[in-house]
Amino acid sequence: MGRYALLILPSSNRVYADASVALTRAELAVFNRTVLGGRLSELAETTIGGVRYVTFAADELTGRDVAFLANLSSIYTLFEVVEDLFRPVELRRLDRFDDDLVTIPKYPGKTNEQFTKLLLNVTLLSSDLATEMLERRFRVIDPLCGRGTTLNQALMYGFDAAGVDRDQQDFEAYATYIQTWLKRKRIKHRAESGPVRRERKVVGRRLQVSLAADKEAYRAGDTQRLDVVNADTTRSLEFFRPGSQDLVVADAPYGVQHGSRSGDRLVRSPLELLAGAAPVWAELLRPGGALGVAWNTNVARREEAVAVLADAGLEVMTAEPYLDFAHRVDQAIVRDIVVARKP
Repeated sequence: MGRYALLILPSSNRVYADASVALTRAELAVFNRTVLGGRLSELAETTIGGVRYVTFAADELTGRDVAFLANLSSIYTLFEVVEDLFRPVELRRLDRFDDDLVTIPKYPGKTNEQFTKLLLNVTLLSSDLATEMLERRFRVIDPLCGRGTTLNQALMYGFDAAGVDRDQQDFEAYATYIQTWLKRKRIKHRAESGPVRRERKVVGRRLQVSLAADKEAYRAGDTQRLDVVNADTTRSLEFFRPGSQDLVVADAPYGVQHGSRSGDRLVRSPLELLAGAAPVWAELLRPGGALGVAWNTNVARREEAVAVLADAGLEVMTAEPYLDFAHRVDQAIVRDIVVARKP
């Protein structure tokens, strides 16, 4: 039985850094349950040389096991512990692009990019397609995409990304950022942007981009798709076909710094938003797909969020380790995630 020590990636956000070890332990438990066959044991937080690690035991890890583990949201380095020595394990991540795609954008209310990756990972691993994480080009939609942190992480993984957001300023800011970034990085792509009209009325704006990590893939037609719409999330089915998405990943309004709009009214309750949008989001999912939502438990209890998703016909994950992701963001926000699968 081998022993391993996982060093956590440093975070510029002090509060998230404090929570990252426990969150990584919970995320690792989801990996273990879904794609590692339960072969990991003795998952624990261990201090070695004054530094906190997530440690575990396992029979010798296969190359495929390590390939999965390389994509943990906060993994920095993985060591095999041999007596009192650390032997580095080579990690090869899915990342298609430089990490500045997700780290450059800085703005008030931005979700920590490590947490965004965690939410995407846990959602993907809860789908029927979990074992295809390393090969499949998943279709991911964030129906509350804001300025695109989830979309950028999906692109990093080589997935197709779609987004919906009502805020025009956020839509324009993201459209400007992603097109500027693609040009600056000299990534082969084609972008189209403009109004969407129905019955001679403008019902939204849309940005559609096809891109590839290298010119050879682009010429061969092996391209990723980015499709972002400036519209209300409850109208998502007007722009995306039912059953077209593998994953729905959303960070709901926390009810403190920001909210969502219903008509001309600012809605700060994530439950009100979920009640109206969850049936739409569920219809976007293919059978076996999964939905992951983050929200502030100070303004909505977990059991209430679970009930809303269950009412939308989704199977909610209600056992450990899915109950171990709650963590403090600031004095007014305790963030948690709920994950559900479409039968």
